Amino acid sequence: MLWQKGRRSDNVVSASGGGARRFGGGPGLGIGGIVVVVLISWALGKNPLEVLSLLMQDGGGPAPQTQTQQAPAQTQTTEFVRAVLGSTEDVWQQIYASKGGQYQVPRLVLFQGGVNSACGSASSAVGPFYCPGDQQVYLDTSFFDDLSNRFKASGDFARAYVIAHEVGHHVQNLMGVMRKTEELRRQGAPMEGAAGLSVRQELQADCFAGVWAHQAQRQLQWLEQGDVESALAAATAIGDDKLQKQSRGHVVPDSFTHGSSAQRVRWFRLGLERGDVNLCDTFGTQQL
Repeated sequence: MLWQKGRRSDNVVSASGGGARRFGGGPGLGIGGIVVVVLISWALGKNPLEVLSLLMQDGGGPAPQTQTQQAPAQTQTTEFVRAVLGSTEDVWQQIYASKGGQYQVPRLVLFQGGVNSACGSASSAVGPFYCPGDQQVYLDTSFFDDLSNRFKASGDFARAYVIAHEVGHHVQNLMGVMRKTEELRRQGAPMEGAAGLSVRQELQADCFAGVWAHQAQRQLQWLEQGDVESALAAATAIGDDKLQKQSRGHVVPDSFTHGSSAQRVRWFRLGLERGDVNLCDTFGTQQL
């Protein structure tokens, strides 16, 4: 991926100051730690998401919305993140303008180990995430190492897909999708499961990531041989079925939160091949 061709965004910052912290003040949960938590939760008949949510509260007290932010150090990784985020800004601004709207760009926060956001405290174990409360994407760049080493999805375009997916959640937030999903959850609509609202929301973010990839390629012609395969490998590696098979030996579709590998690949590929936001209606289809 010739990411150097991309315009650098000015909306990438680093978290700093005393606000950044890890779970319980200790060394924090790594990928192995989160797997242990999930396995113990299942053994006790608990919902792993609820257990992880409790851990993320860091003792139960309210977390500060954010900590001091500053310009990131100029490394190859931060330059890559700035280039990808800059491309998402250009693509979504163009899409919004074509519909007579104005895109509100998000900020991307780089952190190490742990971070505070308007959504609470989180460690790097939760992976990249988007917080609608402050409209910021949070990324511990060590996740890129996990993507290559644990998930066997190496390559710059695989990393770009991860960023674009989280930006996809920001687009959902701007569109009111996340608010509507939360309203339906409060009314008792199922969030988990192979066709749950959480899965539909995540798959739409995958499709939006594909739309970005399609439009960015038209603008920059920056993809090289093998790039698409690396992104599809990433989508495959983080499917619920594959992760459950690795952690517990079998698959439980009723507990899906992000979609199966096949679903994630399908929706990302749809956005990538067609580049049409209107095709990303995962909430209005029976067949995911």
